Amino acid sequence: MRRRLCGGLLVLAMVGLGGGAAAQETGTPMFKAPYRAFTNHEFGLALSDPGSNADFALEGSYSYGRGNNDFGIRGGYADGADDLDSRILLGGNFRTRIVSYSESFPLDGALTVGLGTQIGDGPDVFFLPVGVTLGRRFELEGSSTSFTPYANPVIVPTFGGVDDDVNFAFGLGVDMRFSETWSVRASGSLGDLEGVRLSVNYLQ
Repeated sequence: MRRRLCGGLLVLAMVGLGGGAAAQETGTPMFKAPYRAFTNHEFGLALSDPGSNADFALEGSYSYGRGNNDFGIRGGYADGADDLDSRILLGGNFRTRIVSYSESFPLDGALTVGLGTQIGDGPDVFFLPVGVTLGRRFELEGSSTSFTPYANPVIVPTFGGVDDDVNFAFGLGVDMRFSETWSVRASGSLGDLEGVRLSVNYLQ
C-alpha cells in the first residue's frame, strides 16, 4: 500500500511538470532526501535562486528529529527581481519514513509536508506542499562521506492574496555528508519551475 502511494504521487507530480509552480513551503527550491543526515539536531544556511520572482533568497533553518520523524523551521529573505518587492520567508516542515528498500523495491521513501508563507509589501502568499521523496544513501568505504541522491515530487496548494491554485513541482537533489558534523545539500526543480539551492548544515 505504501509503495502504491509513493508511485501514485510520483506520477501525479510528473504529469504536473508543464505548469509553473512555487516550490516547497517558502517558495524556494528546497527539497528533501528520504532520511535526515543528523542524529538529533541541525542548523543550516541556504542560498537559492528561486527563478523569475526573485534574484536570490537567503534562509536559515533548524531541524529536530527522533526515530523516523523530523521537524524543521526556517526563515529568511528573498530579494525581489526587477520591480518586484522583497519578501520575508517563514515556514515549517515535517518528514516521516514510509518505505525502506528491499530486494523487491530498491529505494527508501518518506512523506514530506510543509506550511509556509512569503510576506511583505503587497499580497501575502501561503504554500502547503505535500509530497513523497525517494532515494538511496551511498557510503564511501573507509570514510564518513556519504551521498544521497533523491527525487521529491510535490503537490503545492497556493493561496492567500493571489488566485488560489494547486501547483506541481518535481525536485531533484543530492545530500553530501563529509563528516560527522557537516553536510552540503544541492537541489533544484525540473519543468517550467526554475530554481536551484545550495545549503551548508551543521549536524548534531
